[in-house]
Amino acid sequence: MDITKIVITGGPCAGKSTALSWIQDVFSQMGYAVLFVPETATELITAGIAPWTCGSTEVYQLCQTRLQIEKEKVFVQAAQTMRADKVLIVCDRGTIDSKAYMTESEFARTLEALGTNEIELRDHYDAVFHLVTAAKGAQEYYTTANNAARTETAQEAAVLDDKLIAAWTGHPHLRVIDNSTSFELKMKRLIAEISSFLGEPEPFEIERKFLIEYPDIAWLQSLPNCRRIEIIQTYLIAPQGDEVRVRQRGSDGHYVYFQTIKRRVSDIKRVEIERRLPQNEYLRLLMDADTTRRQIRKDRYCLTYGNQYFEIDVYPFWTDKAIAEIELSSEDEEIHFPEQIKVIKEVTDDDAYKNASLAKNPAVSE
Repeated sequence: MDITKIVITGGPCAGKSTALSWIQDVFSQMGYAVLFVPETATELITAGIAPWTCGSTEVYQLCQTRLQIEKEKVFVQAAQTMRADKVLIVCDRGTIDSKAYMTESEFARTLEALGTNEIELRDHYDAVFHLVTAAKGAQEYYTTANNAARTETAQEAAVLDDKLIAAWTGHPHLRVIDNSTSFELKMKRLIAEISSFLGEPEPFEIERKFLIEYPDIAWLQSLPNCRRIEIIQTYLIAPQGDEVRVRQRGSDGHYVYFQTIKRRVSDIKRVEIERRLPQNEYLRLLMDADTTRRQIRKDRYCLTYGNQYFEIDVYPFWTDKAIAEIELSSEDEEIHFPEQIKVIKEVTDDDAYKNASLAKNPAVSE
């Protein structure tokens, strides 16, 4: 059985309800048992439990997050008993959404009360898909009439949308679906992104990579929509044509672990299979490390900018340059770099700048 858990999130009036209906129709036809974890905030607020009825917003958000965690556990347990080859659990918002409604200190106390950390809370989902509020780019369609729990003005909705994107930034698979097209095409773009992630028909990844000047780290760290992630990547002995690696990913002493298998399809397309590992299996797989390659250590700055998701890798052996990567939904999608990022050249097809090559020679130069 293959159980995948994803989050559909976004600002107020972004189209989540319609999106859930589309997901049900499309992926049920693909053979998935599709389960929906209802939005916890709407359940609580319509039941009389709200930020304005509880002792404080912090108290409310703690209650909401705790209930969200328990609901997801129940759905996973139920999924494991089903007679289905593929189960897709769709969370109508996820646990990290609460961060957008709290101060940093309130969020830190909530994590402490829950006995968890931000990395575990954010990265236990397989993928996150953010639908941008209609208040950004489709203002004429913004309304509060279709949700009793929605109280934000259009301006407040736009601000909240930015906070939600910032809260999820750092997740290994975050996609932002904006309002640059009609609403129907917005839904089709969402379905295409989910299909690509699930590997229907194959898990294609379209990725472009650029050599950039060494970034202004202070500027990156000052952005609310940027997160620093520590990565240790180890390549394993693999069959010819395959690339197998394990990765430790996290920050501040909190880490999650993954194994990735990649098979090339074309110059910018490849099949990618990734799975989450328990720590003990990660440590066991390290025994199969390819000793001809060095371990790659890097700081990754995950940056959401203009509804695109950049990953900027800063290596300890470079002081004048870095690598910026972006995953695209189509080969002709236009890329909009922040003006602070200075591109030297594209290196998508340059094997010298791939991590697998850097692992063989971390002192690589042009």
